[in-house]
Amino acid sequence: MSRIVAQPLTRETFAPFGDVIDMGGDNRYPINGGKAMRYHDLATAEVTGPNAKVLISMVRGTPYEMPLKLTMVERHPLGSQAFIPLSPRPFLVVVCHDTKDGPGEPHAFLAGPGQGINYRRNLWHGVLTPIGEEQDFIIVDRGGDGSNLEEFYFSHPYEIHLP
Repeated sequence: MSRIVAQPLTRETFAPFGDVIDMGGDNRYPINGGKAMRYHDLATAEVTGPNAKVLISMVRGTPYEMPLKLTMVERHPLGSQAFIPLSPRPFLVVVCHDTKDGPGEPHAFLAGPGQGINYRRNLWHGVLTPIGEEQDFIIVDRGGDGSNLEEFYFSHPYEIHLP
């Protein structure tokens, strides 16, 4: 089993796969008479296909044991998918570039407190992977007609370790 160690999630390291959603960066400005700070344009929801629309949902995820045995990744060919945690706990993010034979070797990231992610449309990624305890997330993804889920099972699993 190939071993992969997760690296800290940063905008730079995650850029090839999608967006980091957090309160970093300079694109912010006060609103509501200065009583609130808007962190603007952190990610772009992308949807395509018949009757496509952006959905906002919530999910409660059960934690996974580490190291994670990664046997499967999935992708959504018709839309991006964002996970925004509602608590200051870390979660594991696993992504793969697409190759002519399916997903390439996984890359793993540890999302820190206050960080969410937006997977680009058609990006291979692992399932939602909370660490330590149950965790709630807001999901922004695609609704509409057509199949928006493809799964790939690795012939040899990967073992993902925390840093």
